[in-house]
Amino acid sequence: MKRHFIIFISILFATTAFAQIPPGDSLTKHLDEIVVSSNKFPEKKRNVAQRIDLINAGLIAKMNVQNTGDLLLNTGNVFVQKSQQGGSSPVIRGFEASRILLVVDGIRMNNLIYRSGHLQNVITVDQNMLQSMEVMYGPASTLFGSDALGGVVHFRTKAPNLSTKEGKVQVNGHSFVRYSSANQEKTAHADVNLGGKKIAWLQSYTFSDFGDMRMGGRYPKKYPDFGRRDSFIRRINGIDTVVKNSNPNVQTYSGYQQWDILQKLLYKASEKISHSLNFQLSNTNNVPRYDRLQDKRNNTLRWAEWYYGPQKRILTSYELALTKIGWFDNINANINYQAIEESRIQRQYRSSNKEARVERVHVFGYVIDMRKSLKKHEITIGTDGQFNSLRSDGSITNVNTGSVTKLIDTRYPNGKNKMNNLGVFAQHTYKLNKKIVLNDGLRLQHSTLFSSIADNSFRQLPYTEIHQKNTAITGNAGLVFLPGVSTKLSTHFSAGFRVPNVDDLAKIFESGTSGTVRQVVVPNPNIKPERTYNFDIGISHSLGKKVRLEASGFYTLFRDALVKAPFLYNGQDSILYNGVKSQVLANVNANKAYLYGFSASVFAAINYFSFSSTINYTYGRFETDINKNTTIYEQQPNGSYALVSKNVSSKPLDHIPPVFGKTSISYQKAKLMAEVFFLYNGWKKLDQYNPDGEDNPQYATPDGMPSWYTINWRSSYLIKKTTLQFAVENLLDRNYRYFASGFSAPGRNFIFSVRVAF
Repeated sequence: MKRHFIIFISILFATTAFAQIPPGDSLTKHLDEIVVSSNKFPEKKRNVAQRIDLINAGLIAKMNVQNTGDLLLNTGNVFVQKSQQGGSSPVIRGFEASRILLVVDGIRMNNLIYRSGHLQNVITVDQNMLQSMEVMYGPASTLFGSDALGGVVHFRTKAPNLSTKEGKVQVNGHSFVRYSSANQEKTAHADVNLGGKKIAWLQSYTFSDFGDMRMGGRYPKKYPDFGRRDSFIRRINGIDTVVKNSNPNVQTYSGYQQWDILQKLLYKASEKISHSLNFQLSNTNNVPRYDRLQDKRNNTLRWAEWYYGPQKRILTSYELALTKIGWFDNINANINYQAIEESRIQRQYRSSNKEARVERVHVFGYVIDMRKSLKKHEITIGTDGQFNSLRSDGSITNVNTGSVTKLIDTRYPNGKNKMNNLGVFAQHTYKLNKKIVLNDGLRLQHSTLFSSIADNSFRQLPYTEIHQKNTAITGNAGLVFLPGVSTKLSTHFSAGFRVPNVDDLAKIFESGTSGTVRQVVVPNPNIKPERTYNFDIGISHSLGKKVRLEASGFYTLFRDALVKAPFLYNGQDSILYNGVKSQVLANVNANKAYLYGFSASVFAAINYFSFSSTINYTYGRFETDINKNTTIYEQQPNGSYALVSKNVSSKPLDHIPPVFGKTSISYQKAKLMAEVFFLYNGWKKLDQYNPDGEDNPQYATPDGMPSWYTINWRSSYLIKKTTLQFAVENLLDRNYRYFASGFSAPGRNFIFSVRVAF
């Protein structure tokens, strides 16, 4: 703890400031005017106790990144893991995947198959059509329900604009093209808004073609072959053949394509009533699972093919917005539908059988939010519901004959799979005076889950149905103290929960390796909801009008945390899976876990120059009745699982990133902008990995994941309504990977783009 405290003090002056400050503006005034909407309705950030970072549309265009995952990564405050180029898995305060809630336009994206490992779903949101992105740190279950254990990433897409000219239809829009050298990226985007007096129509189209990614050529001295792609498998004359890679720095079989469409219609019936329709489509072609394509067995590459099939996300919604009607000041009501399809296709080297597992998810939902202001009080109450269903299919195709058979186990139970969430909540803001603001809230949620196995011949489980009912009450309370216009002190307590979903309860999948031992995860129907209890403290202070300092710390108790542990499956501690003898693991509720950490930042603006820097640190351990040499859960005759031995141990939690951050120096005057920025990660030593979790030590060096930093440059120049952008990422062409990633980051990357507004 002493070492951690020294680190905290030594970097207290290093940062985060997402909103760009125009030269000459007062920093204090600007930050006081920042408005966030993650509390359902607009509220000044200054009055919110929970830490929330805002990334606006202007900064998104300035960053000019390839996908939403890279957008989060470039903030310097959100860690992102990557298993393949077509994937990005955000990590907030040591929580990842299903423990982070993704929300788009107020609608939950998380569904009944969001897994606890690494998720690529965030890239299905088109960053080019975002009005803003808000990151809420810490549990946010009061407002959003299950899954918001570590935080929320809330995407708000652009809204249609009505005409400001009487009697005329107003037409405006944006378009851009971009090329990146590291992966031969070619992206084109266009959006058009047609605005009348009462009706407005917004449409957007984005297409991206990403080639194979070239990693950096400057390898760490101690690890000259780290991540090198020496060979790959190509099918030649009907035979899988190991081919030497002509350029080992090119990550062959990592490219893919993606296209995104957004359509919105706004009808403003009166000053008090408006209706809107929202349609979003995101789709890809096949996305290679690059980390798996590196796996070896018997000293040769194991997989001839391993890719995700086209990942489709469709969202449609209707929203009614009422102002000053009845007792409430604002009422927003939303009904929505989502359809998600994802698949996994794999074929082993020299095998004629290509296995495909396809998941089709349908989610119906509603959200009703109401706000009332009463002098010093603001009250928000609401209710929401999500009704999930899943169909899981599997098939085998003979690549030589083309014949297809259904004789394969599915990823999830092949019968009915349903999960429903219903909740009511109340959030309250009490502005006692100009210096003290109280935030508090409460939520009640009820969840049900049903999963059945129609054909048990593959799994041979001692049960064919899983039923769960869970009810959770959570809340939050925070206090903001504003001693002056330049200072904010805040403290915040919040509780979060996550009910087990079908992915937690019922799937069988290959986890990876621990040393040389293959591992497979099997179902455990008796797990309970996870819960977090979090305490935050934060301070921000402006020195004059040009310098602002921020720091925050947190401590989280993680109870009934799901961790993968040694397990018995049909009385055995290992089984044959995909032809390999594999150690059996299962999700179990560990006794307890804890996390703590901090972030610190500084932002300074002097004339046309600005400086910002941020650093983040997280530490997490869990204590559990698990001994790595002893299987402690045993299957009983009735199908339940009982504790057979008690041997408390402490291990690192998985998903805990190393120290990371960003430092930037920028210049902006009139039409010219130029910025030099540094991204950096500390070491993640192997003894700090969770060997049974999702930290993927097999894709690191024998010592863990090395520290790294990159030097980057971006610039832009405005000519009337055309913006020319040029950037160079990873100037030193360093070879590196993000912690827990099996995919190497881009090498030296030249980026050119042209943006036109009309």
